[in-house]
Amino acid sequence: MSRLRGGSSLKATVALDYIAEMALPRTDDTDGLVVADVMHDEVGALSADATVAEARLWFAPSVSRRLAIVADGDRYVGVVTPADLVTDLPADRPLASVARAGDSVAPDVPAATGLEIVLASATRRVPVVDGDGRLHGVLAITADGQHFACRDRARPG
Repeated sequence: MSRLRGGSSLKATVALDYIAEMALPRTDDTDGLVVADVMHDEVGALSADATVAEARLWFAPSVSRRLAIVADGDRYVGVVTPADLVTDLPADRPLASVARAGDSVAPDVPAATGLEIVLASATRRVPVVDGDGRLHGVLAITADGQHFACRDRARPG
């Protein structure tokens, strides 16, 4: 049985080519929005007990996979990037021992503040984690930076 939560792909790092077909929230229109309104909430994560080898296999098929979120159940453990796994790490090393805390943002933070954090991130993706350490999703933007990469949803209000 695989120890990869959320299936074989991390939904947080979805391919962003479908943007033209969807009405995604624009990054220049964040008035009245919080991170929870513009995050991708159907996030899968690599299990904390997955191995370095499993994470390498997860990253291998797609260059759009820039960030893997590592979780223990619904608890945020950290993140790994492909660059974190290119060293001589033993293949059987637990992923939790490689994951680093990295930046995160709370779901109730203004979307404009979340956008600033994402723009400062090399991966353009940031885990959304509440004060109790529970993983809610991922805040991400499209390659062109014009939209939040999330499920299409009606604007609140």
